[in-house]
Amino acid sequence: MLCVADGQLQVLLSRRKEQPHAGLLGLPGGVLRIDLDASLEAAAQRVAMERLGRELPNLSQVCSVGGADRDPRAAWALSVVYRSLVQPELAVTPGKRVMALEWVPVDEALSANDLAFDHAALIQQAMAQTRDQVSALEYPSGWVPEPFTLPELQAFSEAVLGKKLDKVTFRRRMEAMGQIEALDGEMRVGAAHRPAKLYRFLPHPPTLG
Repeated sequence: MLCVADGQLQVLLSRRKEQPHAGLLGLPGGVLRIDLDASLEAAAQRVAMERLGRELPNLSQVCSVGGADRDPRAAWALSVVYRSLVQPELAVTPGKRVMALEWVPVDEALSANDLAFDHAALIQQAMAQTRDQVSALEYPSGWVPEPFTLPELQAFSEAVLGKKLDKVTFRRRMEAMGQIEALDGEMRVGAAHRPAKLYRFLPHPPTLG
């Protein structure tokens, strides 16, 4: 799970109860059950319920990765990695084999060098995929708090991308995309005490090629 909080892109990590890597932070995960799981996405949602106490919105597959040295419990381990982009207020509860859940800034997680297994590399891939999406001005349903002003959406995007964006260019691109609409007569007073128009995403934004 990824969210934007305190002006940074953050990842939800679990502190492991059991070996291997007991006590270390890593991505919540579990084992595919062919007797329970009708699909890979169904397996991801079941694991989310077991580890986090809830199903997750807008799941998308990041990658599949396998190898002989990924998990000391198995001669060869394959993982299918999913990503969910959420708001930080999403309620989660530590479940089976999880001591605690922690939101950690992505850059901090990647620089720690003590994550379980090969999870730093998996976080790196999820972050790159997310940044590519926001660079293309794609925002999965339910990720950005609504309604928003264009400066708020720009600040959200900058937090994900880790860099500043040109205000005029960002506004022009958003208006050209045709995926947001202004809320008639609704304004928000900004830091400079100037009212800013409020927007929301259209229910079915255009598909990007």
